Amino acid sequence: MAGESGGVEETATLETTPTWAVATVFFILITVSIFIEQGLHLLAKYLGRKRRKSLLQALNKIKSDLMLLGFISLFLTVFEKRIATICIPKGIGESFLPCQNPSTDEEEEPKCQENGKMSLMSRAGVQELQVLIFFLAFFHVLSSFLTFSLGAAKMKRWEHWEAETRTLEYQFSNDPRRFQFIHQTSFGKRHLRYWSDLRLLRLPVSFLRQLFGSVYRVDYFTLRHGFITAHFAEGNNFDFQKYLKRALEKDFEVVVGMRLWIWVFSVLFIFFHAYVFHNYAWLPFIPLVMLLVAGTKLQGIITKMCLDTNDKSHVIRGTLVVRPSDHFFWFDRPNFLLHLMHLILFQNSFQLAFFSWSWYKFGLRSCFHRKTEDIVIRIAMGLLIPILCGYVTLPLYALVTQMGTSMGNSVFPEQVVAGLKRWRAKARRNLAARRRGFAPRSLDASLESSPSFATLDTSLSLDLDYTTDDGITSDTEEISVAQTQQKLGSIHGFEFARV
Repeated sequence: MAGESGGVEETATLETTPTWAVATVFFILITVSIFIEQGLHLLAKYLGRKRRKSLLQALNKIKSDLMLLGFISLFLTVFEKRIATICIPKGIGESFLPCQNPSTDEEEEPKCQENGKMSLMSRAGVQELQVLIFFLAFFHVLSSFLTFSLGAAKMKRWEHWEAETRTLEYQFSNDPRRFQFIHQTSFGKRHLRYWSDLRLLRLPVSFLRQLFGSVYRVDYFTLRHGFITAHFAEGNNFDFQKYLKRALEKDFEVVVGMRLWIWVFSVLFIFFHAYVFHNYAWLPFIPLVMLLVAGTKLQGIITKMCLDTNDKSHVIRGTLVVRPSDHFFWFDRPNFLLHLMHLILFQNSFQLAFFSWSWYKFGLRSCFHRKTEDIVIRIAMGLLIPILCGYVTLPLYALVTQMGTSMGNSVFPEQVVAGLKRWRAKARRNLAARRRGFAPRSLDASLESSPSFATLDTSLSLDLDYTTDDGITSDTEEISVAQTQQKLGSIHGFEFARV
């Protein structure tokens, strides 16, 4: 920066810095880095002992993202001078500014100043961009972790509902020998109303329902029964709540990642922070609107499933059965909602990151936040959206998105899925050996050697003994192979929709 005498103040380099100061800073940086690395290593070992494979993969994605950010920071540091020497006309350089009246006390590159131009980005701007990228990555991981933790805590309350399905009272109330009208069931009374067939009335009701209760007990029981009936033998003692927990962890592995399209959106968000767009009036509300639209859609899907069942028959025997199908979802893709949740969480994270970065670099009252209402809106939206998403939309999403045509491999614990894959690979090798004319190994021997299968009796039922997420061996779940072959074709042709 230019001094009062018109000269240029020289900054101290390593040539004029005491070696003890350099060594001290270097030692502190190494110590902090080692603590972070060891902390991540211990967390990975803990997740491995608990057999939380999805969370372990999410942690590996976070490490990959940190490494990518490290490369970006390194490139910005190396090419800082070259970026600053890229000259552009002043008319272009003064367009789409983030502030209406920016300060012009920064030193300009002599090369550009001599030609009557200005730098594409000053050296100070490159350094500030590095800090912004760090804030963005930090808040994205923090927001995703906080949201999914709140959702998991809310879903833990469903354990009482799952335990209730094993009581005599529940079995008596769902006696398969009893006939009743659909509109007389608890699920029918909730969803078969005068507004159900009218889209203009169903949408506002679905919008309000997501804000009051989100997931109701009768909805959980009905969707659970429909899922088990569609994919297993009716009356199977399947732990649906643990399955939702595993599915949510697998979704977290997707959401926490920083994909290419996420980086593209980050570029667009930075661009729309120009003063001419007046982004403070609309940009912070986009994640909230998208979140409410997603919740309205999920509530509407539950009502549509009830209407679909009622259109086929007005009388049921036993428990009302809803039919899972992809056509209830946008574009016939249940996973589209997962990418929408990803975008919502990222955009909210960007708002928090940009606000925190501008506060850190320029103070709370800067050209980025001149008005008090702007500060209040950004803080309120940044806190409201993770809470609303975690406690309201995310549990609803975890339940409803399982009602697609296919089920994910989270239906089995990780070790059982690994056993199924090994068994399938051995069966393929045996078939290949048979075609070549060699004597294949016995399939029974392959099954007996698989740790995921305890017994294979003459009734073709597989007893899957596995260890729960808490490390405690659970009771044996019996899944009928004949029923599975009827629903999915065959064990050999078993395909997972969301691997």
